[in-house]
Amino acid sequence: MALIALKPGEVGAVVTYLEMTSAPRPKPLPDSPLRLVPWRQPDPAKYRILFERVGKRWLWFSRLAMDDDRLRGEIQELHAVIDRTGTEIGMIELDFRQAGECLIRFLGLVPELAGRGHGRWLFAQTLALAWRPGIGRVHVNTCTLDHPAALPAYLKAGFRAYKRALESFPDPRIGGLLPADAAPQIPLVEDRGG
Repeated sequence: MALIALKPGEVGAVVTYLEMTSAPRPKPLPDSPLRLVPWRQPDPAKYRILFERVGKRWLWFSRLAMDDDRLRGEIQELHAVIDRTGTEIGMIELDFRQAGECLIRFLGLVPELAGRGHGRWLFAQTLALAWRPGIGRVHVNTCTLDHPAALPAYLKAGFRAYKRALESFPDPRIGGLLPADAAPQIPLVEDRGG
């Protein structure tokens, strides 16, 4: 067994790659007071606000580091999850650029909704959007920094793990992409200069 040391200021995670190669049997979508609204050509500033609200607890930062032009180029299909008041409280981001495939780029709700049963609805909506005509594979990556229920939920939904990788990156809290109090469950380890 080998431990791989990370440099001070870095975060590490095990990434699990998951896929479905056949659509699940159709079943009724779970009831929910939430609904989806497509965001066509989203404003980058508005997108980043939602992205951070959903993901800062899990150190989502990749989209925060992109300039507006690159961000616009990366977003292919985006749906905001909204509550009864019209407030954006989650997102589904899908990518269909690879012929015959759907990559689930981001999927999540604000942390305050965890454990309230909305995840089943969100997964059902995501799969309904992903499995459109011509799609033969839906895939997603999750990591050990994500919500602890993420990987079991993907497996329960019918995804199969096919690969793992170790990932390390500069802690986005140190560079200011995320606030210092983001992801309190992941200790901040900074270089002590000596």
